Amino acid sequence: MNVVPVLAGATIGGGIALLVRELMRAQPALATALARSRPSVMAVPAAAPSRDEVWGRWLLARLERVPGVRVPVRDLALLGLGQGQFMLKKTALAGLGLLCPVIATVPWVVAGVSLPFYVPAAAGLLIAAVLFLVPDLAVRDQARRAREEFAHALSAYLELVALKRAADSGPSEALEKAAEVGHGWPFLYIQGALRRARLEKIPPYQALSELAGEYELPVLDDVADIMQGSATDGAAVYQALRARTAALNVELLSGQAAEANAASEKMTAPGALLAVLVMLLMAFPAVIRMLTV
Repeated sequence: MNVVPVLAGATIGGGIALLVRELMRAQPALATALARSRPSVMAVPAAAPSRDEVWGRWLLARLERVPGVRVPVRDLALLGLGQGQFMLKKTALAGLGLLCPVIATVPWVVAGVSLPFYVPAAAGLLIAAVLFLVPDLAVRDQARRAREEFAHALSAYLELVALKRAADSGPSEALEKAAEVGHGWPFLYIQGALRRARLEKIPPYQALSELAGEYELPVLDDVADIMQGSATDGAAVYQALRARTAALNVELLSGQAAEANAASEKMTAPGALLAVLVMLLMAFPAVIRMLTV
């Protein structure tokens, strides 16, 4: 049995599996949020970085000055992913892309078919460049979905804050009690920011604004701006919160409708192709009979 084609197929299949894994939707990691939401005021020693993170940081220090090499710092922080692991994954996929064409040409060489050396080299460079960008696209898509999930949670949070303000709760009390209701990762992020504000003796809206800037959450920045004026006019703040909640719900529904329409349009081409294939299959016996007569 010739094992060369088997090894070549296994390598290509492994590359395709890694590519599919990168493009799959993943939930944001909760390690950062859980660490931030610890009730203890004592400093918790940071865990030692993993071996992959160490190697990835070593690569990042040497590749960060290369044109075209960038790390989405805010997206990775939102997802709870390390920059080193991200760079290591990019480099591993690029190396796999370089090797795939070379390994794929081995069966041809064994069979006696000679190929110019620049064919697998050019194909390897092209595949490596594409695979090098795959983690960026995957992280960007995951971060976009995470921000959408955060916006959905913030819609409920705004309603809770408005109800607390209508019940004559203070600004800080309304923000903290509303955040304690939820248990998802967006609420954990907000709880951590408000807890830090209380410990550092800063206004809660300032902590929320810093959190919005750290993770690119413009909706949360709007909440901070609204709550900044809550000390003077509680009724106006209540109306502003309700109006922002209604506008946010409209934005979310519009985005979901647009996403559903895009998904429906993507299904049009496969459906039309399937219909054409069915018609060809039905007409094939008649055409063969006409040609053989």
